[in-house]
Amino acid sequence: MEEFYKAIEDKIKASGYPGEINGEDIYNDICDQMEEKENGTYLFLSKKDNGVVFEYKVDILDESFNLSYVHITANNDTFHIDFDN
Repeated sequence: MEEFYKAIEDKIKASGYPGEINGEDIYNDICDQMEEKENGTYLFLSKKDNGVVFEYKVDILDESFNLSYVHITANNDTFHIDFDN
């Protein structure tokens, strides 16, 4: 799982997002929001203490999920991280 968390962190950092990133926290946030959801495509929002908003597009499957993208809004800046490419 550490490689997965690091991949999340690396892609977000590569987008130019200057804030602190913790791949494990993002993964856990998505898992918490997915709980008891049926299969399908969902947009999840997560507002952090500093006002930064993370939007996750997630496809929920029977035994797994696919994180399609993360869209981060911080102050007047936006960062779009596409995990499908």
